[in-house]
Amino acid sequence: MSFQNTQPLPGGDIAGNAPPGFSTAGADNTLSEAILTLKKRRWIVIVAVLLGFVYGIYKAKTQPKLYNAFGQIQVRSGSSNEYRIDAAAAMGGSTDTASKMLTEIQILKSDTLMLTVAREMDLANNPNFLEAKGPIGHSNLDDPAVRQATIGRLQHNLRITLVPKTEIINISYSSLNAKLAADIVNKVIAAYIQRSYETRFASTQRVSQWLSSQLDDLKQQVETSQEQMMELQRRLGILGFDPNHNQISTSLEDLSKAAGDAKLARIIAESRYRVLSGMDPDSMESSIDTMPGGAPAELNQLRIQLSTAKANYAQMEANLGPNHPQSKSLKAQIAELTSAVDKEQTRLLLQAKENYVVARANENQTNAALEAQKADAYKLRDDLIEYTLRQREFESNRTLYEGLLQKLRTAGVEAGLESMEIDIVDPAMPPAHPTLKSSSKMVLVGVIFGLIGGIIVAFLMDSLDTGLRTIAEVESVTELPSLAVIPRARRTSPEQGASMTTAQKNLIVLSQSKSQFAEAFRSLRTSLLLSTTGHPPKFILLTSATPSEGKTTLSTNLACILAQGDARVLLIDADLRRPSVHHRFGMSGKVGLTTILTGATSLENAVQNIAEVPNLDILAAGPMPPFPSEMLSSHAMDSLLQHCGDLYTHVLLDTPPILSVTDGVVLARHADAVVLVVRHGSSSKNVVRRARDLLVRSAAPLTGIVLNAVDLNSPDYYGYYGYSGYSYSSADSGSWEPQGTSEVHNRRSGETE
Repeated sequence: MSFQNTQPLPGGDIAGNAPPGFSTAGADNTLSEAILTLKKRRWIVIVAVLLGFVYGIYKAKTQPKLYNAFGQIQVRSGSSNEYRIDAAAAMGGSTDTASKMLTEIQILKSDTLMLTVAREMDLANNPNFLEAKGPIGHSNLDDPAVRQATIGRLQHNLRITLVPKTEIINISYSSLNAKLAADIVNKVIAAYIQRSYETRFASTQRVSQWLSSQLDDLKQQVETSQEQMMELQRRLGILGFDPNHNQISTSLEDLSKAAGDAKLARIIAESRYRVLSGMDPDSMESSIDTMPGGAPAELNQLRIQLSTAKANYAQMEANLGPNHPQSKSLKAQIAELTSAVDKEQTRLLLQAKENYVVARANENQTNAALEAQKADAYKLRDDLIEYTLRQREFESNRTLYEGLLQKLRTAGVEAGLESMEIDIVDPAMPPAHPTLKSSSKMVLVGVIFGLIGGIIVAFLMDSLDTGLRTIAEVESVTELPSLAVIPRARRTSPEQGASMTTAQKNLIVLSQSKSQFAEAFRSLRTSLLLSTTGHPPKFILLTSATPSEGKTTLSTNLACILAQGDARVLLIDADLRRPSVHHRFGMSGKVGLTTILTGATSLENAVQNIAEVPNLDILAAGPMPPFPSEMLSSHAMDSLLQHCGDLYTHVLLDTPPILSVTDGVVLARHADAVVLVVRHGSSSKNVVRRARDLLVRSAAPLTGIVLNAVDLNSPDYYGYYGYSGYSYSSADSGSWEPQGTSEVHNRRSGETE
């Protein structure tokens, strides 16, 4: 027989053989958890709502009778004042209506305006303003503390709002004195108007002074620009103010025309000369006739004479013969005329050459003059650019000067017009009746704040509660499966217990076998029998982290449930320091485990049983030894457990809390299944986690956890072990305490270990 069949996995995971269907629960839906929390802490929320309701009624009944005086002013966002708009634009200011109105509201709330009102009304010494019930001393607003307190009270009771989509501002003040409330509102309006006038007038005056200082500089700049422009006019020869009418421009036009004429004359002369110089006398004669202007008159006369002489000679030669004296005389005349014509043609050629040379010289001279004039024109162009810039500078300075001069002339009038932008729509009048807040609204606000506060406190208390209340919490903390949920049982009444044995009084599974409590133990039995692979566990050790977790109640009832079948069950009270199992069954504790281990008696003589469960044997702890741990870890204990394993189907070991003593850890090495008992609502998360870690480090075969003493009426367990009337009984919602056990070390009833 093996006493150990499970080992911890690497990394701290436990290789317990969990029954089918069990798994570590994940986080519940957030909304569901919130609703469950509110259900569990509903009385906190209810009390908080009631307190808020009472406080709302108290505030409604005791609220002071405050008088609210109202006044209205209109702040126009636009104006016919052209100068003001231009100045604002030049300074980058915004003319947006909404921004302007918000700015004016902040001015109305400013400390400076409040201090002005306080000084003019001497509010620091006004008992109605201070709401003093007795005499007050003299206060001075120069004192920083008094000044700050007075301004703070004014700003606290003063309310300034903007009427939507209008330029109207509402001003109201709350006070216990109706007349004082109206006076303060009217004084605030008057001080605001006066401040607005003074501020804007001073601003306009500053602008006027600046304009005056700038005008002198601008005037000097205008005069300088004008003088520079006139000097350029004189130097450039510009007539009037037209830069296109000047001597250089006129000369350039004349020279351009003369250059064209000279070039044309040169071309004609050159052409005449080139033609005449390249021809023979006969060709020259015909060319001279075809040139522009024809041949000269003298040449024409000679040609006529030559032609006539030749005609006469031909006739005379025909009639008289060539040797006739008249023919010879006429022939000599023809020779003279021919020589004269040649000489005249030669003269014409020389004259054409001379004309060509003269025309070319004239062209060169004209072109030189034109180029010189062009250079002057280019220089004139640069001067004209400078002139244009000077002219524009002059015009700009003159325009700016004239504009500023006009603004300066109108600034004085516009300064007075600025104060007309604020109108009093309605002055404040003392109210006839106080303004009281709605009682129902105050009560509603109190209830709402109470509800919110109650919810916050409920969640805060739930977050600070370290007790384990749900299966999900237990499985999340321990990383172990839940074997069963044991409900809190009702104790047996004296009338019912009169006819019962001690075991029936203390063991609910015997007295109320069809109750939710008994069903829970049957569920635990099923989980345990299926918790190990191959065969049910023989040695089952039950322990807890701390005392009063209910492990003894659990072990005694579980032993009865296991023994109700065919299995033989032995329940050993291994808590040698504070034994209590024998009290639950009404047995003697004089013999038991310690007497067996010391050899004083045998197992057969030490075990006891009850008539209600024939298959159940109980081995009490026996007399308390001086060294319990050493006795439980002895070889005799090993032999005893070996012998018990041969005789019984299941052996249950009820051990002390493992964080208090080491007895449970010592016995865990013999167990096939270790069950950790956790009490609902009282077991701390850290404590349970430490107990789990201790068992894991000792290689105990941790099977799972049992959540004990659960209130099934809690919202966390709505419908658990009984929905739609399915449960055997619903009369198990009270607390259970064992009967006849008052002598067991003054322990809590039903929670003995």
